[in-house]
Amino acid sequence: MKILITGGGGLLGQYLNIELSGKNDILSIYHKNPGNSTNYKNVSADITNNQQLEKIFNDFKPDIVIHNAAVSSPKMAAALNPKLVYDINVNASKSTAELCERFKSKLIYTSTDLVYAGYRGSMLKEDAKLIPITLYAETKLMGEIKIQETFNNYLILRVALLFGFGLNHSKNHFGEMYENFRNNKRVKLFYDQYRTPISLKEAAKIINQLCDFDIKGEVINLGGKDRVSRLELGELLCDAAGFDKSLIDKISMNEIEDIPMAADVSLNTDKLQSYGIKLKSIDDSVREVIKEFNY
Repeated sequence: MKILITGGGGLLGQYLNIELSGKNDILSIYHKNPGNSTNYKNVSADITNNQQLEKIFNDFKPDIVIHNAAVSSPKMAAALNPKLVYDINVNASKSTAELCERFKSKLIYTSTDLVYAGYRGSMLKEDAKLIPITLYAETKLMGEIKIQETFNNYLILRVALLFGFGLNHSKNHFGEMYENFRNNKRVKLFYDQYRTPISLKEAAKIINQLCDFDIKGEVINLGGKDRVSRLELGELLCDAAGFDKSLIDKISMNEIEDIPMAADVSLNTDKLQSYGIKLKSIDDSVREVIKEFNY
């Protein structure tokens, strides 16, 4: 299949490049930082430029588009002009959906677990209440809506907290934790914020599997098997890598200003697993990530 990947130079995008290139003809779009996109067929483009995007579709004619490009975190979105965040996360998603409809391409959109109300209980199903509390989450949900209003040949994946090691320039909190622990630096971790984390590699593998399925018009939670706090994830990292857990300072979300108070957006993944997708335990997944990184 011919698969177009937007955000191919980003945190998840680089893992998608690796995973999807095995049996597909991929074209990886990046903006400023190519990451590993240069190892594959690639193009630098601004996804808010409709003419550029249309030319890419016309030249490549993708069977599937994985729309992964975004202002991809609450912190990043808060630091930018809201209009730019809206253009990237909402308008570009709408344009991508319209081009997918025109070129008969299937669209797989990576949304976020942060669209859910973070105070309504745990292991949330896809029909749970949606109350995004950050500009990032609000615009990702609006991207979902624009896609659903455009056509039906889509999969919307509400992706949980991703952990693992960023490739090339890309970074995330898990990698920062690892470096701090390795250098015997203290790390503050929330004991009262819960997610269902999934490794970057496993998320990319599942998206690759979903490309082969004849599913459309669906919203699916893409998360890990286990509900854990940020603190517990840090402890699992210490156990897997042999770091000193006494370096962890246990804190509450309420002790930090200007963070989204999403206490629990852990995901129920029954729907995902109903398609035959097998999920690893969080313990096995963390150990696999550490083993491969230290190999």
